Amino acid sequence: MNPIESSNQNTNSRRSFLKGAGALATTALWTGAGSHVHAQGSDVIRVGLVGCGGRGSGAAVQAMDAGDDVRLVALGDVFQDRLDAARQNLSVNKNFAVDQAHCFVGFDAFQKVIESVDVVLLATPPHFRPMQLEAAIEAGKHVFCEKPMAVDGPGVRRVMAAAQKAKEKKLALCSGFCYRYNGPTRELMAKVHDGAIGQVQCVHVTYNTGGLWMYPRQAAWTDMEWQLRNWLYFTWLSGDHNVEQHVHSLDTAAMYLNNEYPTECVAHGGRQARTEPEYGHIFDHHAVVYEYASGARCFSYCRQQPDTQSDVSDWAFGTKGRALKRSFNYHEILGENEWKYRGKPTDAYQTEHNELFASIRKGEPVNDGDFMAKSTLMGIMGRMASYTGKKITWDMALNSQEVLGPTSYEMGPLPVPPVAIPGKTPFV
Repeated sequence: MNPIESSNQNTNSRRSFLKGAGALATTALWTGAGSHVHAQGSDVIRVGLVGCGGRGSGAAVQAMDAGDDVRLVALGDVFQDRLDAARQNLSVNKNFAVDQAHCFVGFDAFQKVIESVDVVLLATPPHFRPMQLEAAIEAGKHVFCEKPMAVDGPGVRRVMAAAQKAKEKKLALCSGFCYRYNGPTRELMAKVHDGAIGQVQCVHVTYNTGGLWMYPRQAAWTDMEWQLRNWLYFTWLSGDHNVEQHVHSLDTAAMYLNNEYPTECVAHGGRQARTEPEYGHIFDHHAVVYEYASGARCFSYCRQQPDTQSDVSDWAFGTKGRALKRSFNYHEILGENEWKYRGKPTDAYQTEHNELFASIRKGEPVNDGDFMAKSTLMGIMGRMASYTGKKITWDMALNSQEVLGPTSYEMGPLPVPPVAIPGKTPFV
């Protein structure tokens, strides 16, 4: 993901309230602070970050760089050390204005951040997304939330309801599905939808990588702390990597198919290379075949195994040609209507924040609720098929009653579920 440092390429504010003296003092930002939504007449859009890891810190930089009227004024995390590191790294940005009184630690930190700001950045592990999104929208706050949006069917339903409430309240809701905000990807998809490759019959999406980070367990860590610090490797926190990482590719498949989503899927997967207990209980590879009412199919592959061939690419095959997306800036069409993106590199991460804050200023809030929930569910149904070995339909996944994770949060014991076994692990 993007580094904490930024080039500070700010968009121009529509106001000239920063005259001579530069940034406002932190204390001035808290005059009248409360739960009100930023209005066009106010000078500062107050932003709070919940989840101070690398992606959260990156999002905070991009938010601060989205205009001279944006201030980061609150931080929240479950761990003090993560908050302290983020505060130090982010403080170099001229729009940083977080004082000690607005640094919150603990499982309830998100509530305190929400109370203090106009815009909330949600970058905690995906398990917490539905609960925190609900709280932010209920409090009348605009939201940027990282992908994915949930780890189970009940969580997706909560996200869908919160997104609808955001529309009713005229609140901005921007997702971390950054390819949707990437200029070259938008150009490619426009051509595909205009018929450049004919009728799309098949999509092939791949997210094969090596191993990722892992923090060895420390003697003082409880089960909960160990799992939170290594949240990638526990299904209740990440959804497994078919949901947490590969969901970018699945969202690309949805874009190729003009936001059509599958009716059912079958899959296989397992845990072969990453079998040690320190890697939790998730799989290290998945292969899913999604079927659509239109007759199209999506062949989906993802792998996280050290010392293996990497491939992150997304193809669409049509009656007149093929479309390929690889990385943020490699896009081409092969066949009757050949085309290749030859423009300048773009920063999709920055663009999504630029457009989020522009929509707030204009009073025309963006709302990504539909695709951000459905692309997440596409990943979840694929994991369900992979874990169970059964055919999983869209309705089965959406209406599942399985709630992953504990019902209360405390730094104590938390058993690790067994590794799923296709054919034996039941669908719930």
